[in-house]
Amino acid sequence: MSPGGRVEAATERVGEIITDRPRTVIIAFLLLTAVFAGGMTQVSTSSGSTDSFTEDLPEQQALDDINEKFQGPFETDSETTQLIHEGDDVLTRQALLEMLSVLERVDQQDDLWMSSANGPAPAIAQAIDPTATTPAEQQRVIRHASDRELRSAIRALSERPSFERTLSDDFNSREAAASASITVITHDPPEGADEMQRVQTTIQSMADDADGSIHTLGSGIIDAEFSNVIGDSMSLVMPVVMVLLLTFLVIAYRDPIDLVLGLIALVMTIIWTFGFLGFAGIPFDQMMISVPVLLLAVGVDFGIHIINRYREETIDGTEPIPSMRLALGQLLVAFVIVTATTVFGFGANVVSDLAPIRRMGMAASVGIVFTFLIFGLFLPPAKIESDRFRERYNVPAFNSTPIASEDSGLGRMLAVPARISDRAPAMIVLAILVLAAVVGGYGAGVDNTFDTDDFLPPEEQPGYVDYLPASMTPADYTVTETVNIIEDRFATAESESVMIYVEGPFERAHALTALTAPNEDPPESFAVGPHGEASARSIVTVIQSYADQNPQFGELVERSDLNGDGIPDQNLERIYDELMASPYADSADDYLTEDRRAAKVSYTVDSEASQDEIATDASRLAEDFRYSATATGETIIFAAVSDLIYESAIQGLVLAIGLSALFLVLTYTILERKPMLGIVNVFPIIVAVIVLLATMRALGMSLNALTATILSISIGVGIAYSVHVTHRYTDEIGGGMESREALLTTLTGTGGALAGSMATTSLGTGALTLAISPILGDFGFLMALSVFYSFVASMTVLPPALQLWARWETIVG
Repeated sequence: MSPGGRVEAATERVGEIITDRPRTVIIAFLLLTAVFAGGMTQVSTSSGSTDSFTEDLPEQQALDDINEKFQGPFETDSETTQLIHEGDDVLTRQALLEMLSVLERVDQQDDLWMSSANGPAPAIAQAIDPTATTPAEQQRVIRHASDRELRSAIRALSERPSFERTLSDDFNSREAAASASITVITHDPPEGADEMQRVQTTIQSMADDADGSIHTLGSGIIDAEFSNVIGDSMSLVMPVVMVLLLTFLVIAYRDPIDLVLGLIALVMTIIWTFGFLGFAGIPFDQMMISVPVLLLAVGVDFGIHIINRYREETIDGTEPIPSMRLALGQLLVAFVIVTATTVFGFGANVVSDLAPIRRMGMAASVGIVFTFLIFGLFLPPAKIESDRFRERYNVPAFNSTPIASEDSGLGRMLAVPARISDRAPAMIVLAILVLAAVVGGYGAGVDNTFDTDDFLPPEEQPGYVDYLPASMTPADYTVTETVNIIEDRFATAESESVMIYVEGPFERAHALTALTAPNEDPPESFAVGPHGEASARSIVTVIQSYADQNPQFGELVERSDLNGDGIPDQNLERIYDELMASPYADSADDYLTEDRRAAKVSYTVDSEASQDEIATDASRLAEDFRYSATATGETIIFAAVSDLIYESAIQGLVLAIGLSALFLVLTYTILERKPMLGIVNVFPIIVAVIVLLATMRALGMSLNALTATILSISIGVGIAYSVHVTHRYTDEIGGGMESREALLTTLTGTGGALAGSMATTSLGTGALTLAISPILGDFGFLMALSVFYSFVASMTVLPPALQLWARWETIVG
């Protein structure tokens, strides 16, 4: 027996088992569903923060070293909480007392583990009375100090860069006024404690109760909002998806019993997939929200094809069992092909260097296999048993006709490409290739980015939230607003996003000269000084600032400067010792480690420069340092992740296309001995992806952490449309039809089911645009476009390609 014959025999055997023992099959699937339901209780939720994308990056490791070894008001970790105070003037007596009142409440609650607080209010109080070490004592100092004492303390502290950096850009030392400040609470939790989310949300509540406007920021709050955005997005998206799917299932099935069967199969798919996540220990994060939506959409596709194909046979008077066997004989092979190619599309993301993308690819791939098993092996026997129930109790059949036929308006419209392509398929295919090349060249310029803002909820909730019932109203989100305040009001926060971490012996002669030499002729995006030099802050600028304030120290620096460039070349150990004993000690700690073996240089960069330009220039600048140097900071790290995202997108796309094409070539060689059909099958979906990329560029959308997966996913989801068309076409050809007639039958029959599937899938995935997270909204919109493009390509690009293939087969055959 030929390979194709063996496949056909195996398919018939599966069809016989399903139709001969429907109840046994149903019971087996229900038992498995009960098992997977147990796994659902073990599903954990991950915040899905950007940390999971930056793990193991050299740039992130350098930033971790900086955060560990240097002190600074804008570096935060899991043991610090930032309080951002804004108002007309946060240095008034009342504003200082408001901040100290919050700190006192935190200090009084032992389970918040406050060990210290650094910010303008504590600093001013201790400048007046150094013995005031607790928030309560500092309040008394501020309350009883005269206005003159307060102003004098602020002016004295303004000479310290570390104090100035805790205040907003509009800080006026002469007027002793500023519109915003940052106070950092340091926590000392017990070993093994992991409750910063509870700690920081409690502090947030205390700050909200204060009279002034005090915002709270910390890793625990960020994680909490990341988690909330998952729950809120699911609660908004899934009901809409279900309503849309239900609406289109009603239109597609037009029969309540068939509708219920389809819904049961969809629910089972979700239970199996979530159960797998629980058993496998895969966390559910923002990236995963798209998975159940995709599975529901693909499941609807399978369900519509099963029911529609079955109806095509029964409407001609064929008995139910033979009709189902015939439908399964034609569809099971197509389902296997679709499942395999979809797994290739989704699974291609498993090769990504980014863990969240890998997890999503694995979960989606397994979910697609479950979808095939449930809709391919469970739904048919459930349909048989439901028809028996209908017959036994005389339940009316309602409308059991196929979605489209040759005589219907939809059928006639779907058949147009078959009629047009019959005339000059070679010219049409050539025109499509030329157009695709032009569009592809444009789409290749699509941008790629990575930013925390992609994952955070918007600062203002979308307008439709006002009309939601109370049970569906999203939580209040504050992180985005707080982050924007820091970026807008504090220059230091923005400029320190680009840093160079330098390792070397900084007590050696000329060490500081080596630290500043690269700044004289920096790359373009760093040349922001008045004479084209870099604007940098380092231990050198701290030394120079203190030298300007202290004549005695200035003389030491001048004596140690051998070449007159203002940078000491000797006596560095003594200079460091005196600096550490001065009011500038905190600032020195920002830029030089205690063992003097590592230094940090912070740069201001051109605000007009792109992320890629800054990252490239930072890498070049790091190479100019005499000592070992690594460029880091948020901009650099995000640029590195952005590059990985782009690489993952291209790798995933190439892998998805390559594996799908290879599989289809082998499949059609085995089944039909026509390997070129595999290439023809992939052709329209490649065109669809090219058009999708061009659309993204035209709309100003970029490839980010989630939308980058759209390319390989588009192959996985979209190829199902061309597979169904090609498989039905070859079946009709095998039955003796000519190519044109086979295409007409395929496009009016299978094309109708595909139209229904496209509508449900597009609107189902498009419902993600309602998600609170912007990145999910973009993904849903692009996914809907991808499905629509794939359907259109399968109905317009594939017919002339099939016609051309048929004529080629006639010539060579």
